[in-house]
Amino acid sequence: MLFDTHTHLYLPEFDSDRRDVMDRAVSAGVGRMLFSNVDLGTIAPMKSLRSEYPDITLMAMGLHPTEISERWRDDLAVIQDELDRDDYVAVGEIGIDLYWDKTYRKEQMEALACQLDWAVSRQMPVIIHCREGLTETLDVLADFGGKVRGVFHSFGGTVADVEQIRRCGDFYFGINGIVTFKNSGLKDVLPEIGVSRILLETDAPYLAPVPYRGKRNESAYIVNTAQTVALSLSTEVDEVADITTKNAENLFVIRE
Repeated sequence: MLFDTHTHLYLPEFDSDRRDVMDRAVSAGVGRMLFSNVDLGTIAPMKSLRSEYPDITLMAMGLHPTEISERWRDDLAVIQDELDRDDYVAVGEIGIDLYWDKTYRKEQMEALACQLDWAVSRQMPVIIHCREGLTETLDVLADFGGKVRGVFHSFGGTVADVEQIRRCGDFYFGINGIVTFKNSGLKDVLPEIGVSRILLETDAPYLAPVPYRGKRNESAYIVNTAQTVALSLSTEVDEVADITTKNAENLFVIRE
């Protein structure tokens, strides 16, 4: 069984064929999918899709860093209330993203610290989005004394980045279609991470793996990522599927 630990199949990109997308994922061997929240507007559609597929889907609740604005405190109050209302397995996705806009750098760091505090107090894992913001993310994590556990989603960094992250908490690394890209050096980093610390994900509808690069991503395509990971680690796809699924079940405390 494959576990897509980060997918957004509830977004409008799937409005025309969502059921078909879900069916293709199941047919491809995806037995579980974890939906990560983005902002206040995505809560309702995410919960609606979860209610249609309760046996194979899970949810995480958080405020995405690109959605931090001048009203971030009000938005976080809604997110915090929602976190206590429903059955969430993680706080996410949260983090730092300075790729598009650095205007709210300080506010992003404050919002990340706030949401990390929720996770630690509730003994929940986190799903961290980090784009052009590793220094800031690690600075915030440093204040928690290694108490944070979770996953660095959509990881595409270096061996040095892996080492820095490991010093700041108990982390897994979310590997998606990036690893299949010709210009990605991530294949060479995977042995340093090790299969025991890898989670597979798609981040659908984004970052479709080769041979679908540039097209809308979907959870069924996680098979292509698993194949590349297996090749990079000189092991079998079935072993990668089994181990990474167990990793996810351990992190998100999922019991049969």
